[in-house]
Amino acid sequence: MSEEALVHLLLLLGTGVAVVFSFQRLRIPTSLGYLLVGLILGPHTAGPALQTAPIQALAEFGIVFLLFTVGLNYSLPQIHALRNTVLTLGTAQVGLTTLVIGLLAYLVLGLPAAASFVIGAVFAQSSTTVISNQLIAQGEENSRHGRLGVAMSVFQDVTAVPLLILIPVFGAAAGFTTVFGDIALALAKAVLAFVAVLYGGRWLLRPLFHYVAGQRSAELFTLTVLLVSLSAGWATARLGLSMAFGAFLAGMMLGETEFRHQVEATIRPFRDVLLGLFFVGVGMLIDPMALPGIWHWVLIGTAVLLLSKILLVAQIVRWSGVDPLTAWSTALVLAVGGEFGFALLSISLGDGAIDSHTGQIVLYSVLLSIIVAPFLIRYHHAIARRLTPSAAADAKPGVPGVNADEAGKLDNHVVICGYGRMGQSVGNFLEEEGIPYVALDLDSDRVRQAHLAGEPVFYGDASDGSVLDAVGIARARLVVIGHNDIAAARRILHYVRRQRPELPVMVRTADETHVEELRAAGATEVIPETLEASLMVASTALLLLEVPLVRVVQKMREQRSSHYRLLRESFAGHSGLFGEMVERQDRLRTVVLPAESVNAGQPLQAVIDDGVVVTAMVREGVRRLNPDAGTIMAGEDILVLFGSLEDLDRAERALLQ
Repeated sequence: MSEEALVHLLLLLGTGVAVVFSFQRLRIPTSLGYLLVGLILGPHTAGPALQTAPIQALAEFGIVFLLFTVGLNYSLPQIHALRNTVLTLGTAQVGLTTLVIGLLAYLVLGLPAAASFVIGAVFAQSSTTVISNQLIAQGEENSRHGRLGVAMSVFQDVTAVPLLILIPVFGAAAGFTTVFGDIALALAKAVLAFVAVLYGGRWLLRPLFHYVAGQRSAELFTLTVLLVSLSAGWATARLGLSMAFGAFLAGMMLGETEFRHQVEATIRPFRDVLLGLFFVGVGMLIDPMALPGIWHWVLIGTAVLLLSKILLVAQIVRWSGVDPLTAWSTALVLAVGGEFGFALLSISLGDGAIDSHTGQIVLYSVLLSIIVAPFLIRYHHAIARRLTPSAAADAKPGVPGVNADEAGKLDNHVVICGYGRMGQSVGNFLEEEGIPYVALDLDSDRVRQAHLAGEPVFYGDASDGSVLDAVGIARARLVVIGHNDIAAARRILHYVRRQRPELPVMVRTADETHVEELRAAGATEVIPETLEASLMVASTALLLLEVPLVRVVQKMREQRSSHYRLLRESFAGHSGLFGEMVERQDRLRTVVLPAESVNAGQPLQAVIDDGVVVTAMVREGVRRLNPDAGTIMAGEDILVLFGSLEDLDRAERALLQ
């Protein structure tokens, strides 16, 4: 190695360590730090300049390993499990944003079709790093809008894969007269590559890694991972596609094997270092001297990026049935531009799909949106409130919502805010003790199922004071906050303490991080989450409601001896896809027998096998807990079943035949 090359390497490493260290101390995404390193050492600023060609050559491998890691986390079974929610929402968000912004650039600004498509695709991406870090700092990572926003931003990485196929085609095509044929050819090659990797991976990769793992050599395992990922990238590159696409396919195949976690741990150091070099290369593209001439276009571009994504995402999420307040909050969270947009822009500049002048405007627009993002995420609730003044009462058709008539019927009851796993656990114990309660939740599917099963669950935002008034907070005996949205819990506590200072309030939290904060806000009890914590929430609720201590202790012993059966009984709503999308666990399911059911007149034991437990039966509006196996079924009976997903499917088919 020449002395000049060594000096350049030391300069790159020294600047990188200093900038990344400073950014981490300031809690700024390190990807922006690498961009700054590239700007400092790039050809457009004073001082020493590194050669961009070697860095760009190495940086391409960063994208290859990044897509390989994405593929590991999105195997075919996982994508299939997400098909009804995140897959639909994520694809719609990226597709519509690309289409709308691309059409604006093409029709209004008169840009070429290739450049318009690139701008739309770049603006459609969102920064998972910025979103997740800011939500964690605000204690909202487990809120409904937080889970939905992070899930959609992560899924954007998958939608970037077809963009990696299309962008080089737009760059190489002379115009629309040839571009459609080139796209068809590229897609045909992509399908061929997918089929080859699918069958080749299932026949070769698993046996190969079984053999390599049997050698018990970490060095050999690392070399094999590098060989597989780069070989797949080389194969797709030979087909005229990007290397990153092949790496993604290889990752998908390995994601279905038992070696996924070890493969991800092995590739992570290579990915992080080379991805850092990629962002250094992007930073070298930034030209500060161009900013004075394009600053007004940068502001317009940033405004278009933020506003279009806010409006489109809010509408898409609303179409999926989510309440307006959560939809607007999710849209504000996702409005930020993303690091993956830089990757698409860099590829587009290299392939000639977009010129350098337009590229500078797009680059600065994405950067400015990332700078603005923390403020949008921090104040998303206040902004969403202004945009949805009547959001609390808005629900999907057929979903029971709280109304004025309900308020007059409630007295000396418990209000459960959030009817997820913990809220349902508390409700089960209260029902067995004959203590009246009412629950609020924003998962429309969960509310519909629970309400159909005869449980007093209603659609409503518990952090809205008017909704709490509607469920009789003035006459309640206890409030249990069963969700893990810390920001919403603070708002509930603030309202309850203002209206009923003496009312006991219990709060569930994921860990001990926010215990003191919630107690200071007025919580009577704060229970960190685990199954034992669920048991403690239920026991403390019973004690506060003056159930005899001996009876509470007996209940706790019964639940421990039965492996926490009441705590594991819960309805699965949409939110389960974000936190538990691959868990194999028992669930509740509500089944309504047809009026002319062939099973009418038959005992439960004749249809339902030992793998499923009937926890309740609702007949003519009367709910009966734990019916025995000899109970005779009748048409229009509502049965609440408990068991594994496979057993529930089998029992439901038998009941509805």
